[in-house]
Amino acid sequence: MSFFTIGHRGVMAAEPENTLRSFLRAEREGLDGIELDLHLSKDGELVVMHDETLDRTTDGSGPIADQTLQQLKKLDAGLGERIPTFEEVLDAVGPTLPIQAEIKDAAAARSLAKVLADRHLLHRVSVLSFHDVALIEIHTLLPQARTVLVAGPSAHRDTFVGRAQKVGSTLVSVELRQLNRAIVEKCGAAGIDVMAWTVNDERDLALARTLGLVGCVTDRPDMKRLAEATA
Repeated sequence: MSFFTIGHRGVMAAEPENTLRSFLRAEREGLDGIELDLHLSKDGELVVMHDETLDRTTDGSGPIADQTLQQLKKLDAGLGERIPTFEEVLDAVGPTLPIQAEIKDAAAARSLAKVLADRHLLHRVSVLSFHDVALIEIHTLLPQARTVLVAGPSAHRDTFVGRAQKVGSTLVSVELRQLNRAIVEKCGAAGIDVMAWTVNDERDLALARTLGLVGCVTDRPDMKRLAEATA
């Protein structure tokens, strides 16, 4: 695969983010995989939401961690969709669709590691995080797990490549506007591939290719077709 496209929270430009509807749409549109975000509910369930609080994306309010799964399931996450659990997403999409699971809360690392081991998903699920400690925990529990360090401005620091190596990442995901050739070349010299978030138009796509990236995260359902048409 010369350049892969990952649906950001599904296809959030077209569907309610981090919902089954959004993930299934990403799969139907032919994207190469999906990205989702994980938090723990009050009763320890892995739920798929980006924010720590419910206010922006549901008709609820307050921290996710204050609500049980049963309480969370009563909320509308957009167009009548319910907040899915991680395992519900796994069951809903095709059994081979690659998934990038971003840990938003480091406490979720141990729960995620258990699901990956129990369901034999190390070949299919990559674990992403901005938090080094979360990726180190995953790598400690599951040495064969694929981990991806996520970064914004911190990618410019001299410590970035070393951080990626320490958490076992051979792929990093960096905000497109923070990337430059020097960062990509430094990563490449260490055997680390670079992908970008978030690529949403032809100009972004052209920049990603010029920089020599291996793939991108996108909000758009048609990005795979655009990438193929402009290859």
